[in-house]
Amino acid sequence: MDAREKKQLLLDSRYLRMTQIWAENSYCRRRQVGALLVKDKMIISDGYNGTPAGFENVCEEDADHSKPYVLHAEANAITKVARSNNSSDGATLYVTTSPCMECSKLIIQAGIRRVVFGEYYRMHDGVDLLCRAGIEVIHLWDHSNGYEPVAITSDNSESHYQEVAAYLASQSK
Repeated sequence: MDAREKKQLLLDSRYLRMTQIWAENSYCRRRQVGALLVKDKMIISDGYNGTPAGFENVCEEDADHSKPYVLHAEANAITKVARSNNSSDGATLYVTTSPCMECSKLIIQAGIRRVVFGEYYRMHDGVDLLCRAGIEVIHLWDHSNGYEPVAITSDNSESHYQEVAAYLASQSK
């Protein structure tokens, strides 16, 4: 890893840690997700999962189901930047959990060129879609020896997902 790549890894890990802190703003009990949109080393938008403005901050109908109108962190960040004077074109999205299919479609349409995430969502079809769209996808996972960046491509997406699942299963024993 050259000096430029090390510097980028350091920035990526810092922004990803910030998304974890930002996720704490979510009122959702099942999962708290945070997102940051960064362009030219400047945060241009942020988001966390929750209800739309003006709604009661209760995300779940019951223990197993979110209310259908709950917004994902990525959607909140993208819609927030759309209402500002900033452009997400060419930006990097940092998010605690890999994007779902619906958020991945928004990411593509918003012109975001790079996505860095910390842990996999239960379905990884959104990551596959981003790869097919030519968006750089990095899984920055907290391995036993620190953050390990893995570039996800359509060729290695499934095998990397299986590797992470096996590693996590071995850690829970």
